[in-house]
Amino acid sequence: MGSKNKLKRFKQNETFSNVIQPEREDLLHGRFSLKGKWREKFFKNDHPIVVELGCGKGEYSVYLAQQYPDKNFIGVDIKGARFWAGAKQALEQGLPNVAFIRTQIELIEDVFASNEVDEIWITFPDPQIKFKRTKHRLTNPAFLARYRTVLQPQGVVHLKTDSEYLHGYTLGLLQGLGWPVEYAHHDVYNNPHAPTHVTAIQTYYEQLFREKGKLITYLNFRFPDEKNG
Repeated sequence: MGSKNKLKRFKQNETFSNVIQPEREDLLHGRFSLKGKWREKFFKNDHPIVVELGCGKGEYSVYLAQQYPDKNFIGVDIKGARFWAGAKQALEQGLPNVAFIRTQIELIEDVFASNEVDEIWITFPDPQIKFKRTKHRLTNPAFLARYRTVLQPQGVVHLKTDSEYLHGYTLGLLQGLGWPVEYAHHDVYNNPHAPTHVTAIQTYYEQLFREKGKLITYLNFRFPDEKNG
């Protein structure tokens, strides 16, 4: 994407009512007014909150918002020029239950209060295969601890990826921690028992992966009760 297009999208994001772009310092110093009050101040309802981390163009957030009007969806990504497409589509379709926030995923605890989120989707993140990059892997123990903080006690985490490495790494990590996995499959589109909402939507890049013959993996899990782990 050319720099002119990016600048144009950045400018349009500033006018979109469903895009929030907080300053990093405001997040870090507790000055973000929506933390703990997303339902009350932004969505103005008491519906469950579903967060998509690294939402890219926002395909999942928009699709799920269409399918589940009784839930609120928030796409998180640092690249506003990407989620511009999802934000624009949501506004054009009059979807009141989807929003996008431009921030880094490691600041999720500064965006949401404890127990404020009901579900987390992680869709096609960079697997960060190189050892020196493991701290950026979105299912490493540090990130899991952040998710556990913001999720409701029985909140669910979904991971959908074309990386069999990341799928296997996450499964092994969860098993090592003794946390039960509710569903996992290394080729979700060829599993008749796959959840419908997992296979009904494909991102642009997901379609490219499948055209190249890459398998799409999926798993979901819940954190155990504090007293049990």
